[in-house]
Amino acid sequence: MKRLFKGIVWGLIVVLGLSFNAWAFGRKTIVKVGINAPITGDIPKVGEGTKYAARMWLEDINKAGGIEVGGKKYPVELVIEDNESKAESAVKANTKMITEDEVIVIVGPQSSKQAVPAGDVANNYETPMITPWSTNPDSTKDRPFVFRGCFLDPFQGPVLANFITEEFGFTKAAVLYDVASDYPKGLAEFFKIAWEKIHGSGSVVAYESFTTKDADFSSQLSKIRSSGAQVLFTPQYYNEVALIVQQAHELGWTGPIVGSDSWGSAETVTLCGKDCYGLFFSSHYAAAGAKGATKEFIDRYKKTYGYTPDDVAALTWDSLRLVQQAIENSGKVTGNIKKDRMAVRDALAQIKNFNGITGDMTFTEEGDPIKCAVIVKISDTGEYEFYKSVCP
Repeated sequence: MKRLFKGIVWGLIVVLGLSFNAWAFGRKTIVKVGINAPITGDIPKVGEGTKYAARMWLEDINKAGGIEVGGKKYPVELVIEDNESKAESAVKANTKMITEDEVIVIVGPQSSKQAVPAGDVANNYETPMITPWSTNPDSTKDRPFVFRGCFLDPFQGPVLANFITEEFGFTKAAVLYDVASDYPKGLAEFFKIAWEKIHGSGSVVAYESFTTKDADFSSQLSKIRSSGAQVLFTPQYYNEVALIVQQAHELGWTGPIVGSDSWGSAETVTLCGKDCYGLFFSSHYAAAGAKGATKEFIDRYKKTYGYTPDDVAALTWDSLRLVQQAIENSGKVTGNIKKDRMAVRDALAQIKNFNGITGDMTFTEEGDPIKCAVIVKISDTGEYEFYKSVCP
């Protein structure tokens, strides 16, 4: 009886094993792409643009029957995690997507405050990550698995210092920035260095800071107004820009206020209104007057979601297309996640002359693209108009 029972058990094990192998052999490997974005928190519009662009990209992949690698098509799944606009949440999101979801590559986080620590996780786990919007050099520094889809602050700072000098002929500048956030803190420093290189030591006559979530800037703005500054540079996010600009005007500031790519959200004008009309900021693309593939993306996004996409959405689109090209160029999906991640990383590093809707890109050895910046003017109707292009 015992022998018969053992025989039945072993028979079942063999049958089940064969069935599992047949199922495993027949099923297609799913290529998982992670999205680390601020769906909630201080800048939810950034997360929204990221999510919407990702959905559009996935729609195209699905229409094509999957992503083609080595002559075979594989289904793609997006794993979207909310980093809540917090560094610690961005770290947790990357860790989960890498260790539990087994994504092959991660797009995001967007902001440097989240991208810098999250990039450390991706690099340690040898998982390729591309941040579409983080301009802080530390995001990719000494991290061979981390890339970006945008220009860097050491480039953006001088671009803005030169633009203000050439456009207005000013020699005295003021800076107002969030000292607790990597992006504005870093860019404020690069701008100051570039400005004083042009105009001499002490030409940044006011260098004022605040802390994340502060809402009253009257003390700093009063100092700036009495400093003799001719222009105010503030590299802040849309939720702070409106408060700073409106409070500056209420205190009697009449000079130009210039921003950086963090101004690019549509919410900047929505919150700021006419106070921001006529102001300039550096960015990655300008929606008004766009042509070709850029216009096609804008029209499709606007038709689907009801508003013009900001630079975050456009950069996310480019980053996902870079990811797609890298996966396709990797040659083969082996099913061994470690090998596949390495192949995608190597393919990303080798991309040359990528034609994106935010500009052409070729990656440096550090994972940074060589690309141009755009100076945008906010029109009298609140549109982001192309003003000029500045290239490396």
